[in-house]
Amino acid sequence: MEIVGASALVTGGASGLGLATATRLAEAGAHVVIVDLPSSPGAERAAEIGGSFAAADVTDPAQIAAAVATAGEHGPLRVVVNCAGIAPPAKVLDREGAPTDLGHFERIIRVNLIGTYNVIAQASAAIAKTDATAGGDRGVIVNTASVAAFDGQIGQPAYSASKGGVHAMTLPVARELARYGIRVCTIAPGIMETPMLAGLPEAAQASLGQQVPYPSRLGRPDEYASLVLEIVRNGYLNGETIRLDGAIRMAPK
Repeated sequence: MEIVGASALVTGGASGLGLATATRLAEAGAHVVIVDLPSSPGAERAAEIGGSFAAADVTDPAQIAAAVATAGEHGPLRVVVNCAGIAPPAKVLDREGAPTDLGHFERIIRVNLIGTYNVIAQASAAIAKTDATAGGDRGVIVNTASVAAFDGQIGQPAYSASKGGVHAMTLPVARELARYGIRVCTIAPGIMETPMLAGLPEAAQASLGQQVPYPSRLGRPDEYASLVLEIVRNGYLNGETIRLDGAIRMAPK
């Protein structure tokens, strides 16, 4: 699908996978709206790629609707990429054997799953009203799950549940939005070189990379962004979750 002159919206676009994706989309000719929290460096990153910044919480319908409207001011919204997410670990039972505070579980589900759904809903409503391309396309939505959706480790019940939910809703949403010419896919990254992992010592990063069969290293944000671009360009990719993980299958811990 041609995106030159169109708009793209990337949540979590101020850093990591989101920033790499926003950069690639801008290079491909789209006007990119970076959506991130007000405390993020989103405005600076957007200026660097010639895009716009919309400060928003992905769980807030009004804020996301405003971000979608901002994207529409710069051309038809054609691409939406959901990269916003959190991953604080917590077991079901704490060190004393007591249940972990339920608020922890609820917060992760709210940001990762409900936030993704909110962006899909607000963005698809706008995309559905755009004029279709000559090929009948109106847009592409790419979500971010995780290999934790399939190989969740100890300490990841909330994170795995949230990402499993993103995977599970991909097909029904793709089937529903097909009538509007909107495709929906999900990427399930493995161990990626994100700001969270970048803070670890080099030895720890190398150890994590060695767990990957091949190539034995952390995944690079640009490799995620490259896959996003391929999903956008390949019109027959729809309703699918694609693992991007170097063939890793996570151990229990």
